[in-house]
Amino acid sequence: MSISKNQFKLITSLSQKKYRLKHKLFIAEGIKVVQELLKSSFEVEILFCTDDFSSDISDEQIVRISEVELKKISNLKTPNQVLGLFKIPDEKSLKNKNLIVALDAVNDPGNLGTIIRLCDWFGVDKLICSKDTVDCYNQKVVQASMGSLTRISIRYVDLAEYLSETNLPTFIADMDGDNVYKTNLPKEGILIMGNEANGVSSEIKKLITNKISIPRFGETQETESLNVATATAILLSEFKRV
Repeated sequence: MSISKNQFKLITSLSQKKYRLKHKLFIAEGIKVVQELLKSSFEVEILFCTDDFSSDISDEQIVRISEVELKKISNLKTPNQVLGLFKIPDEKSLKNKNLIVALDAVNDPGNLGTIIRLCDWFGVDKLICSKDTVDCYNQKVVQASMGSLTRISIRYVDLAEYLSETNLPTFIADMDGDNVYKTNLPKEGILIMGNEANGVSSEIKKLITNKISIPRFGETQETESLNVATATAILLSEFKRV
């Protein structure tokens, strides 16, 4: 069996958000990511895989292809046995409790994928994204999350409206904020991380209750900022400190 023209056209179209929304499908590639999705609550639409890949799903949902065909549909430099189309689930309502991460216009797919993994690592099961944050079903995000996408509830909202309605304490990373290593942090709250170039927007800054900073220890003090995913890792580690 080989890929039909319609299937090839569908796979190609899913690189764009508007077609992911239209078809309610997204792409996942590689053994680890696909297997994580298969054992989760995500529903598989179809798998395109080489003979080396094995799974327990119905044969009707599998299209066996050659490595040459896999390379034609893959976005990876080194395709790894399988490319799957999965159904985008409906967004779930989220309860405002425990620690929540919120993203304000994070644009880089790699950063979002890494932040999803960090949430998974640190036991943060809710991620709130502004509507101008990159789509979590972007293929680069899916790959960078390495399966953690299956364990984190992600919701896209009007972030200003969401924050204005919450009763939880809110935190942003700010160079003028309190030293995070000397701050008593709560078990419940919302940690807001901003855009790679501009940080948290002025609109959101007006709504937050706390500013925290990661101090620079270098002698020259010339490093302007940290990567947003790196900063998220440091701050989550401090929030989770016993």
